[in-house]
Amino acid sequence: MKNDSLALFGHYSKHIMKAWFQYKVDACLRSLAVFLRESAGIIVIYMMLLKFDSINGWTRDELLFLFSFIFLTYGIFILFFTGFRDFPKLVNKGTFDRFMLRPRGLVFQVIASNADWFAAIGHGGLGICLFIFSASRLTIEWSLGLGIYCFFTILGGVLIQGAIFLFLASLSFSLIETGNLKSLLFWNTRKFAGYPISIFHSSIQFLLTFVVPFAFVNYFPAQFLLRKPDLAEFPLFFIYIAPLVGPILYILSYAYWRFSLRFYKSTGS
Repeated sequence: MKNDSLALFGHYSKHIMKAWFQYKVDACLRSLAVFLRESAGIIVIYMMLLKFDSINGWTRDELLFLFSFIFLTYGIFILFFTGFRDFPKLVNKGTFDRFMLRPRGLVFQVIASNADWFAAIGHGGLGICLFIFSASRLTIEWSLGLGIYCFFTILGGVLIQGAIFLFLASLSFSLIETGNLKSLLFWNTRKFAGYPISIFHSSIQFLLTFVVPFAFVNYFPAQFLLRKPDLAEFPLFFIYIAPLVGPILYILSYAYWRFSLRFYKSTGS
């Protein structure tokens, strides 16, 4: 059954890629446009930081290191959770009703139904470039242990964002449209995540740590590698549990998803 599911997922992915890259030149240009759009924001921030030696002890290269985790994890995340990002459309158009009639898990079907390859290539490519550039300029003594930590931290960061969208998708069963809530909880909060949370008011720190835990996507993982002085403001064990936050949060969101399914009513579209 497991191998059958993997084969089916591969079949879905193959057809989705064909759809997204039907016009190869246009697909490459759109992916490049996403890369350049996000890069422009990073370049503007970098140019502004040329006026300062650091922000609360974080140098420009260390800040780029923080941003690299945000873009890299989002690039991977959007390959698997595009269906949940656009989930209200599935509900509003009645597409989700068809999923419920099929003999496959609903989460599997939503994940396999779509993947935003343009965003994945643009964000993921930028994340890789930022990670390689910034890490090469920082005094990090790489080892097998650090490599394993980074791998599971990136996986955890993907699951944190996936858990947020799975939770918002669950709310769609009762609220139908969750676009504004999504903007508030994810897109607007994500704007804070590129910076060390120590520079923000305690209320923002609480938001990024315990409500929408982007701090565990990049800040605490980066602190595991860099050990900046502002780490003293937070419990030390946060840097060690960072890879675990994603799986735990995803399990909780999945439990809420299963609970919310009981209250789903078709829109009749």
